[in-house]
Amino acid sequence: MKKINIFKDIEGMEFPTGRRTRVMYGENGAINGEYFCQGYVVLYPGGSIPLHDHETIETYTIIKGEGEMTIGEETEAVKEGDSVYIDRNLPHGLVNTGTEDMHMMFVYAPKMVVDHWAQEMSGELK
Repeated sequence: MKKINIFKDIEGMEFPTGRRTRVMYGENGAINGEYFCQGYVVLYPGGSIPLHDHETIETYTIIKGEGEMTIGEETEAVKEGDSVYIDRNLPHGLVNTGTEDMHMMFVYAPKMVVDHWAQEMSGELK
C-alpha cells in the first residue's frame, strides 16, 4: 500500500502569493503518480493562485472556505463543496476572499511540473 499523510509527510512549498501547496501524487509529489498530479493547497486570507494557464486539464475542489475563481473572462464566487473543471490553456486563478484559511485540492492531467510554480517563486507571477 502506498499511503501518505498530507500534513505529516509533506512539508510542501510556501508561495509568496499567500499559500502552501503540498503535492501528493505526480512528477514532484510524495508518490510519483503515473498519469496525473494531485495536491492539497491552503490559501491564507487574501492569498491566491495567480492567473496562469497550462497545457493540462485541471479541477479545483474547495474543501473549506470561500473565494473567487476566474477562468477565462468569467469570475464567480466559490465555496466549500464547489468543484470547478478547467479546460487546457484557459487562464485561471483563485483568490481567498474570506477571513479564514481556504482549503482546496487540485488534480491535473497529464502529470508534469507546471511552469507557473517557478514563475511565482521568481516573482514573475503575482
